[in-house]
Amino acid sequence: MKYITIENLVKTFSLEVLAGEKNLDKKVTKARTYRPGLEFTGYFEYFPQENIQILGRKEVTYLHQFSHEERRKRIGNVVKYHPPCFIVTSGQEGLQYLTQYCNEEGIPLLRTEEPSSEFIDKLNGYLTNKLAPEVTIHGVCMNVYGLGILIRGSSGIGKSETAHTLLGKGHRLIADDVVVLKKINSKTIIGTHNEVNKEFLALRSIGLLNIVRMFGRKSFQEETRIALDIELMKWEEKELHNDLILEPKYTEYLGVKVPHVEIQVQPGRDIAGLIEAAANNWYLTNQGYSAADEFFSRIEKKMNNA
Repeated sequence: MKYITIENLVKTFSLEVLAGEKNLDKKVTKARTYRPGLEFTGYFEYFPQENIQILGRKEVTYLHQFSHEERRKRIGNVVKYHPPCFIVTSGQEGLQYLTQYCNEEGIPLLRTEEPSSEFIDKLNGYLTNKLAPEVTIHGVCMNVYGLGILIRGSSGIGKSETAHTLLGKGHRLIADDVVVLKKINSKTIIGTHNEVNKEFLALRSIGLLNIVRMFGRKSFQEETRIALDIELMKWEEKELHNDLILEPKYTEYLGVKVPHVEIQVQPGRDIAGLIEAAANNWYLTNQGYSAADEFFSRIEKKMNNA
């Protein structure tokens, strides 16, 4: 199971450690944070105890209104479930009681100066990305006209060479050779690198290239949402290649369907240009336009007028 440690969070978000500093190696496995509310009233039926607990102004102000003994009871009822950590937002103070209970139970208590809404959005995004289910595939990932595209195919068919041509046209590289795919939600797959191959492109007969050094910082992007899966295939002489209407095809990654396009490869064919055409056609299709429908509509209109 994927996880991150509380120490990762402390370093990433520059959090202040108020208690439980000896337990920063605790693991976080859930991608959503939680703000305890009903739990302070004693209702724990659906309490997500494995989630990070956020205490904003609303929660802390509510606890401050009680007597010492009542406050101890209410916060103690939550602490005993041993969530990964508590994070207090908006730099709130007067947390001696909470610090004491967290130290007693070995639960990290952290604080940030950021307001609840902004911090929760950033933290949830970070957790979703880091804890998302993932798989690695062999291929190239590019951002073409703002569209995330996977370029796959057999070894030596020209994936990296095509990526190099696309870079020369101003498009962006995400990853070469090894692409990491992450499932962010039921409809979204993100493509990224594996850190080792970040900014590198390998070309046969040339070697390893640092594309940022060659093309500039704008030639590289950390990640992109995958919209198209393009497979480069060897040219088959006996196959028909002038179909006007192509049946939609899909490739499934981690349970998410991605539109699939097959491009035949042969010497002299502008593969990079065809990938740009596929990207532009994807945009038009998603806007509800079909060139084939318009073409046959014109034929039908002409036949009716004959």
